Amino acid sequence: MKKLILLSLSFFFVFTSYSSAQIVGENYEIEQQLLASTKQLNQFFKRFNGEEDVKGRTFEPDDRQYRNERLRKKYLSILFDEEDTDISSQAKNDFIERVTQGDNPEFLNLHSTDWFAVVNTTFLYKGKEMPLLLYMKIQQEALGYEWVIADVAFDPYKTMFDKQRGETKVFLHPMSHELDFMNLRKALVKGGVPESYTLADYKPDFLTIFLYEVKMGILQFQTVNRMNYHFFGIDGWYFSLTNFNRANDNSGWLISDLLQVNTSQKEDLLKIIYEKK
Repeated sequence: MKKLILLSLSFFFVFTSYSSAQIVGENYEIEQQLLASTKQLNQFFKRFNGEEDVKGRTFEPDDRQYRNERLRKKYLSILFDEEDTDISSQAKNDFIERVTQGDNPEFLNLHSTDWFAVVNTTFLYKGKEMPLLLYMKIQQEALGYEWVIADVAFDPYKTMFDKQRGETKVFLHPMSHELDFMNLRKALVKGGVPESYTLADYKPDFLTIFLYEVKMGILQFQTVNRMNYHFFGIDGWYFSLTNFNRANDNSGWLISDLLQVNTSQKEDLLKIIYEKK
C-alpha cells in the first residue's frame, strides 16, 4: 500500500512538473511571438528605420546600433507579409538594398505628406448600411500634428453627377440671355440633371458633399471595419501596410504590397487607390 502511495505521488509530481514546464514553454513562445510581431504602426516606423530591435527596445540616437545598416537589413526582412503576398524575393531584396544604401539611406517620417491611410468604414445612408472609404492624411496644426479627412470614395456619389452626352444631353439655348435666363426654371428642378448645365471639365467635390450629408444627418457613422496605409515616400517605390492577426511571428503591421514605380505609374496608382479611374 505504501509503495502504491509513493508511486502515485511520484506520478503526480512528474505530471505537475511536465505541465508546468509545458505552460512555461507555451508562455515563452507566445511572449516571443508578441515581441516579434509589429503590433503598432509607430513600431513599424521604428523598426523600418532601425530605431528599435525585435524585442521592442528603443535605440537612442547615440547608440551605435541606432539606424545601423546591417541591423536595418535584418529588421526590414521581417516586416513583410510572408504568407499571402505576391512580392518576389528579388523585389524585396532590391527594396531593402535601396532604403539601406550606404551613402543615401532612406527613412520613414511619421509627419511626412508622402503616406496616407485608407479607412474602410460603414455609414447608415438613407436607412441602409453602406461601405464608405475615408482617405486620411497627417497635417501640421499649430505646434503639433493631426489626422484629417482628405477625400472620400462612396458608390452613390460616383454616378450622382454623371453628365449626359451626345444628342441626349440637355442644354441651355445659346440665346438664353435674350430670355433673361428664365429657362433656368425648367433646368433647375428636383430630380433633374443640373450637372448638365455646368462647364465641360466640371468635377464634383465629393468631400464637400460628404461633409454636408454628415452635418444634415443623411450620413451616419457606424463603425471602422479595417484600414490600410499607403507609402510613396521612398524614391521609385510604393508599398502598403496591412494588419495581420496571426498566431506566429509574421503578424501585426506588415508590408503587403510592393511595387517599383516611376512618376507616371505613381499617378496611375494613386488614381486607382482613390478610385478616380
